[in-house]
Amino acid sequence: MNRPDPDALLDRLQREEAKSQRGKLKIFFGASAGVGKTYAMLLAARRRADEGTDVVIGIAETHGRTETAALLEGLDVLPLAHIEYRGRKLGEFDLDAALARKPQLILVDELAHSNVPGARHLKRWQDVHELLDAGIDVYTTVNVQHLESLNDVVGQITGIRVWETVPDRVFDGADEVTLVDLPAEELLDRMRDGKVYLPQQAERAVRNFFRKGNLIALRELALRRTADRVDAQMREYRADQSIQRIWQARERLLVCVGPGPDAPMLVRGAARLAASLRADWIAVYVETPKLQRLPDARRERTLNALKLAAELGAETATLAGTDAVAAVIGYARVRNVSKLVAGASSRSGFSRWLRRPLGDRIAERAGDLDLTLIGTPQGSDADARRAPLDAGASAWRDALGAARERRSPPSAYGGALAICAVITAVASQLANHIDLTNLVMLYLLGVIFAAARLGRGPGVVLSFLSVAAFDFFFVPPRMSLSVTDTQYLLTFIGMLLTSLVISHLTSSLRHEASVARRREQRTGAMYEMARELAAALATEQIVGIGSRHVSDVFRARVAILLPDSADQVKQKIEETDPAITLDGAALDIDVGQWVYDQQKPAGHGTDTLPAATALYLPLKAPMRTRGVLAVVTHDDRELDVPEQQRMLDAFAAQIALALERVHYVDIARDALVNMESERLRNSLLSAISHDLRTPLTAIVGFSSMLAQQHEASLESKPGDDLVESIHEEALRMTGIVTNLLDMARLQAGGLQLNRQWSLLEETVGAALRACRRVLARHPVQVKLPLDLPLLQLDAVLMERLFSNLFENAAKYAPQDTPLVIGAERIEDDGKPFVRVNVDDAGPGLPAGMEARVFEKFTRGEKESAKPGIGLGLAICRAIVDAHGGTIGATNRVAPDGRIEGARFWFTLPVETPPPAPDASDLLEAFDVSEASEAPDAPDAPETGTALKEASLPDSASPASSSTISPVAPAKPLAESAPISKPAHE
Repeated sequence: MNRPDPDALLDRLQREEAKSQRGKLKIFFGASAGVGKTYAMLLAARRRADEGTDVVIGIAETHGRTETAALLEGLDVLPLAHIEYRGRKLGEFDLDAALARKPQLILVDELAHSNVPGARHLKRWQDVHELLDAGIDVYTTVNVQHLESLNDVVGQITGIRVWETVPDRVFDGADEVTLVDLPAEELLDRMRDGKVYLPQQAERAVRNFFRKGNLIALRELALRRTADRVDAQMREYRADQSIQRIWQARERLLVCVGPGPDAPMLVRGAARLAASLRADWIAVYVETPKLQRLPDARRERTLNALKLAAELGAETATLAGTDAVAAVIGYARVRNVSKLVAGASSRSGFSRWLRRPLGDRIAERAGDLDLTLIGTPQGSDADARRAPLDAGASAWRDALGAARERRSPPSAYGGALAICAVITAVASQLANHIDLTNLVMLYLLGVIFAAARLGRGPGVVLSFLSVAAFDFFFVPPRMSLSVTDTQYLLTFIGMLLTSLVISHLTSSLRHEASVARRREQRTGAMYEMARELAAALATEQIVGIGSRHVSDVFRARVAILLPDSADQVKQKIEETDPAITLDGAALDIDVGQWVYDQQKPAGHGTDTLPAATALYLPLKAPMRTRGVLAVVTHDDRELDVPEQQRMLDAFAAQIALALERVHYVDIARDALVNMESERLRNSLLSAISHDLRTPLTAIVGFSSMLAQQHEASLESKPGDDLVESIHEEALRMTGIVTNLLDMARLQAGGLQLNRQWSLLEETVGAALRACRRVLARHPVQVKLPLDLPLLQLDAVLMERLFSNLFENAAKYAPQDTPLVIGAERIEDDGKPFVRVNVDDAGPGLPAGMEARVFEKFTRGEKESAKPGIGLGLAICRAIVDAHGGTIGATNRVAPDGRIEGARFWFTLPVETPPPAPDASDLLEAFDVSEASEAPDAPDAPETGTALKEASLPDSASPASSSTISPVAPAKPLAESAPISKPAHE
């Protein structure tokens, strides 16, 4: 019976205690929308409620499905919190109310949902974590495409990228995952029956995301991800219970890769076996002290076999140990491997007994593991006859190569000779006081010292020299190698064998200690680099720290390539230590650019651009690739070992994480500075605008009075032009101050929409009337379709929007060029919108300014005599955003490539208007009004429209028409001038 590890037992108890303080998370997991996750969650919740559990529905998205909505009846539903966003109040899960209510179980649908800006957390899974920390059990739902690790895979399969994701750690940390599965055909039938989406949406979904092939692939991903989680739970349970025997619940193969020439055949055979069993497989190489001393040719063969296994889809691992069989079996039990694969030996007879094959040794100790031996195919008879000779020659060449590589310098052998001389001198002084057999101990101590300090070769040489010196100087007859007493022959043999064994063991221990010391140094270097990177606050510091540590650990020259604003990588040179910097011909920026763009390694030792001098690795961070690490080692074989490659990947990951952290620190700092600058600027603009508005209003009023007096006078006076100029400049200054006030109010969040059902034609007419002075030299063409729907909008703000667009077009377009206003109904992502276009015949927008023109204090021409401060289009964007639409600008290009002018466009959402009143009610109301008003008002207008027109003032100043305060209703298009309007083109 195996006793559990006390440390592991204590860790398990601590984890169980921490779990007991938290709520339980249960995830209903599915391949796609419509498989019934919410339905299954509600059914499970109702069962818990029937058992007496306090169940509350935090939020459940029924998507209009009647059978799902019916399950809500009888359950306590938490009211939604209403958060204002862009002028609308949106319903969101009320986390504070859920924490205050604190039920035993709460249902929170759609775990990957992004919360409305203004909520406490950005993501709903963060709300769920807070509920779990409060000790509340949570039921939730998630689809496979929302898992972060599978997001790219799903995007490649379906062609649609899902932006709402859940970290895998949230999914893996769930206490229970229930798979809700549905065959693709049945799900498509539900789609066509309108049980998932509305008919029009369902038809479009079937043509795009919900194709049968996509659903099958998503279903397989969901099944595999659930199976992986169950497998991880089983391995965790086996570890907690100290279960050593293999549970063959899932096929997993482990192939033992050695330095023999049949390693590639063995790997290919294991790959075929894993494919036939549809199983995962692992390729393992155990590096024993004996194998560590192999020549480079045989080590290269092993590394190539591991690389081949990785290319065929295996997971590779390099283990260290003195007993290869024990290491393989122990690793197999930890990974719950069901089958071991090893090579079958063709040796027989005495050679098989002398050196037993690995497969035979594993078979004796495998226990409940299944062992599969793969034989090496034999060639022709001639090849078979040549094989032993070739093998012997190869072994001899390998031995010679190994001896040459491991040989010690001549000084080491000289040191062994000196040690022998010193021991002989000491022994000669003690020979008359102690027995001769005790002098052997002195020589054995010398062998131990030589093997430990000088190496295996000097130790072996000293072993032979010690026997010869002992015989020559101390065994009678002295000063002769002859032996008169045959008993000393046994002493010589024992001394020689003992010396050789001691030399071998000491050298092996020395080598193992060297390997362990180097591994410890690398681990310490990684810790040290991580500690230094955590304290780094600038990109230059990260580049310097990363370059220095990579260079020290891998004995390499290093370059870190970072992207600029155009995503073109450039080298960041560490000035403090140029000796470690990689530059010149060894650094190829083009290869680094390819690695950055493709996010794949390339260069030396890879299959992509292997002729390159350096190895290029992408610096992948969780959000994106942050740069490229280029490495050139002094020894080309330094990175051939898989352990070394994994270490370098770990270093690259640490550097990438540090670069991303500093990047977001910079973003946060810049955002904070911008917020403070924006707040200060808005306060300053608001104060200046209010102080300027009163004197400007007086100037406009006085100049208007003077202009009217001059107009009333029949005689022309010298100051008429001056009065008119003062009036126009005062009006322009008033418009600038009004823009400043409006922008300050918008930035302060003071924009409140007064939405009313309106015709777009009326708003355009009001704006044209307000801008008739600005558009005096621009003929206007209004092309509005007759079937435009009613729009729910703030008429005052929309009039201001059109006014700013008209003034902008008149400012940059030449005089006497037309201004065209058009509209059309479109659909975007299945939602109806009205798109409005304002076209001018000006020079167009500068390249790259299509989006920037809507930023504050941005002008189309940097150096221009045209008036304006660059706020009008920024106000337009704020107004459109508040209405839930989008705005943009582009150039109109003729067929010959000539720019015909600029087009500013924006969209407004189309919503369902309220039902029209019944005709009988209208007639009854009309009869009552006519009967009551006819005797007293015989001259009253006949229609409501005439009443509205009669109530309008004859004129309105531009200042009053451009503020965000209520104004009089708009006049019809006939009163706006000058307009050349076709009959509703």
